[in-house]
Amino acid sequence: MYTYFFVLAALLYVVCGFLPSRHRVALSAGTALAWLLHGGALWADMIAPGTLRIGFAIVLSATLWVSVAAYWLENRNFSLDGLRVLVLPTAAVAVILPVVFPGSVVPLEGKSSLFPWHIAIAILAYSTLTIAAFHAVLMAIQESRLHAPSEAAKGGWLDAAIDRLPALLTMERLLFRLITFGFGLLTLTVLSGVVFSEQLFGMAFKWDHKTIFTMLSWALFGLLLAGRVWRGWRGKTALRFTLTGFATLLLAYVGSRFVLEVVLHRGLA
Repeated sequence: MYTYFFVLAALLYVVCGFLPSRHRVALSAGTALAWLLHGGALWADMIAPGTLRIGFAIVLSATLWVSVAAYWLENRNFSLDGLRVLVLPTAAVAVILPVVFPGSVVPLEGKSSLFPWHIAIAILAYSTLTIAAFHAVLMAIQESRLHAPSEAAKGGWLDAAIDRLPALLTMERLLFRLITFGFGLLTLTVLSGVVFSEQLFGMAFKWDHKTIFTMLSWALFGLLLAGRVWRGWRGKTALRFTLTGFATLLLAYVGSRFVLEVVLHRGLA
């Protein structure tokens, strides 16, 4: 039954992603309705008595679900129409993925009560840094348009959406606010995974590809924040660090699980 909710949420995301920005009330209401359908379907799909369904598609879908909420809330304070045309179509794809790639059911019996919290914090960290990556892409487009001839900066629907974004300095402040919050959540994820590995996963901490990519991403975002404070890093340096850190984080779980589940046809242990 919840498959229909996934499909309906995807359709609403697509409509809201490409609807002209003058329909502000319809966009806000449609996005909120799609988000509620998406969340309800995710809850029904992921959570059952004594079990939790986990996989790359579900984690990606949950990540975009939180990212849509972050966009919707941010858009009430700033005009972020350019973010809408990136986030909502991406969410439309992500919301369908669990239907195609259902992942694996993990029994919660014998696992610590911290395990669901670890998963939730990790998804929040992914989501916050996903929105930060979208921000970085928009800022890169904004910056490139500053150096483009005025006639070349006019064009399609994306150009119009970029024109309605806040000033580049405001976007930069938003970016670092998101990165700071996401870095804090990622730090909690890393610490809980290292310190409570045996209670969370039933095995001692080990250095595998997921851990290495996660730690590398954490180091990149930490270095960016330190460089911002001590060296005043901004502009292209900040954008490169943000996108590289996000790509590394994406490889840490979603990329590795995609290879295991889709390429190698292996479920979760």
